[in-house]
This record gives sequence, structure tokens and C-alpha cells, in this order.
Amino acid sequence: MAALALVRHGESTWNARGIWTGWKNPPLSEKGMEEARQAGQLLKDIKFYLAYTSSLIRAKQTLEEIEKVLGINLATFENSALNERDYGNYTGKNKWEIKKELGEEGFKKLRRGWDVPIPNGETLKDVYNRTVPYYESEILPKLKDGKNVLVSAHGNSLRALVKYLDGLSDSDVENLEIATGEVIIYQIDENGKVVSKEIRKS
Repeated sequence: MAALALVRHGESTWNARGIWTGWKNPPLSEKGMEEARQAGQLLKDIKFYLAYTSSLIRAKQTLEEIEKVLGINLATFENSALNERDYGNYTGKNKWEIKKELGEEGFKKLRRGWDVPIPNGETLKDVYNRTVPYYESEILPKLKDGKNVLVSAHGNSLRALVKYLDGLSDSDVENLEIATGEVIIYQIDENGKVVSKEIRKS
């Protein structure tokens, strides 16, 4: 049995301003650094073997703060397969202004829908199609070997992983939200199956 800990990065400076970030690379805000440290406190009972992170600084900074709290320096693999959704033409725009333009329902579909296209960007389905194969090829074998793994990533790359791990339908995933700094812990058996799930919040 192995633990898989999924951590959404702490608040970034763009999150704080309500700006769609996607593949842009702003750092954590001061609040985000504290959220990362709080996530570390929530993980103190688990001895990790290695870590995975996206190529974006907010996920890497979150992992660094967690490591400081845990007093460890994990072997870490960085890959853009774990990056946030590419918001295309919406990148850098204010979410709440877009909400006024699209209305409540249109805005929710755009943010949370499974296969809702964005000009020059990705759908959540696209994110799933890069994140899940990476999990299956790189992370799952370590879990099957009984090694505890920490993943520091993003709202949508983690939503894609949770969809896969929980077996959520395309419509169910639209109601899934993962807060900044939130910790989700799965217990995975030697066959790669989910045995249990726990959400930890400070």
C-alpha cells in the first residue's frame, strides 16, 4: 500500500487578482506561501519517497515550502504534463469581467466543463489526455512498488487526475473544485487500485 498526495499550489499573485493564469508563470503570493506551508503541516504523518511537479514556478515553490516544513529534500521529477490548463485567449484576463460577459451558466461551463473549447487553448479533456498517461507511465509504477508519492500541481491537472482516480463522469467533474493549498490523499494498493481517499484542509 502506498500514499499518493495531491497538492494544489498555493495562491499565486495572479490568483489573488482574479486573473486567468494558465501557462503563464507568476510566483506564489505571500498568502500562497503560507498555504503551501500549511499543506506541509498536513502531510507530516507521511514519509515520502519522491515528488512530481509541473514546470510552472507556483507548483515548484509550493513543493519547496512543503519540503522545508517536512525537513526533507525529495528526488523530484518536473514535467509539463502536469501543467495547468492552457486558457488560450482568456489568459491574462480577469475572470470576474468574463463572468459578466458570459453569465453564470456560461462562465461555469467555461471554467469547469469537460469538453468546452477555448480559442487557442485547452479543454479539461485535453488536460486529462496529457496528465493521466503521465500518471500511468511515471507515477503509478512507483505507487505499485509501495513508494509514497507527492504531486504538486494545479487546479485543472489535479481535477483531471481526480476524475480518473475517482471514476467521475464527464458531468460529475464539472462540480469538482480543488482549493489552493488543498491536500488530497489516496491509498493505492499493489495493483494500482484506489483503496481510500481523504481530503485535508487547514
